[in-house]
Amino acid sequence: MNAWPALQTSLYDGWVLRFANGYTRRANSINPIYSSTIDVKEKIKYCRRLYDSRKLPTMFKLTKAVYPTDLDHILEANGFSFAAETSVQIIDLGRVDARKDSLIETSHAVDDRWLDSFFRMSKAEIRHKDTLRSMLENIIQPRCLASIENGDSMVACGLGVIQEKTVGLFDIIVDEDFRGKGLGRRILDGLLSWAKINGAESAYLQVMVDNKDAFALYQKLGFTELYRYWYRVKE
Repeated sequence: MNAWPALQTSLYDGWVLRFANGYTRRANSINPIYSSTIDVKEKIKYCRRLYDSRKLPTMFKLTKAVYPTDLDHILEANGFSFAAETSVQIIDLGRVDARKDSLIETSHAVDDRWLDSFFRMSKAEIRHKDTLRSMLENIIQPRCLASIENGDSMVACGLGVIQEKTVGLFDIIVDEDFRGKGLGRRILDGLLSWAKINGAESAYLQVMVDNKDAFALYQKLGFTELYRYWYRVKE
């Protein structure tokens, strides 16, 4: 959560409720992390009211380690749909030969050029630009915004955030006209090189299970699955 902060967070009887103007599921979902005392159905109703008041869908981010352990079944029975199954994958950086690439630009600063390029390449809604800027600026851990240029245009980018000797890799995206040229791998290597220089010993990333190409690439690079999470969503 620290590597991808919401704009607002509320702790409710063992559940962490996150809000970020609807930008990304992770930053706008309920994380049932700790044990609870309030009846679970009452808690679900409370969350529905709170997210409805912000005109957001009610989303629960779930793993096999949630409390209560049958929460997924309870949500399904109450009309919450299954969505976005995601694999969290890790790698030991001692196994990675990530070399610094002179063509990759890295910066701690969050600037308009990186943001505009990310939204253009990812096709995310530009109305979320200020929200993403605030989220990135709220990261208190060491961060790196990487990019590759082609002439006057940015054609690949990515984000790395280090916490406790582990780097999280996010928002790795390549312009669709430049895909298949190894730029995503170069961004990945650039972020891992930066992370190793700054003391990281392992890395993790998150990939949608139905993204077969990315899934295969990360396995080829040596990433292995740590766990999966998914969402239960109700509009």
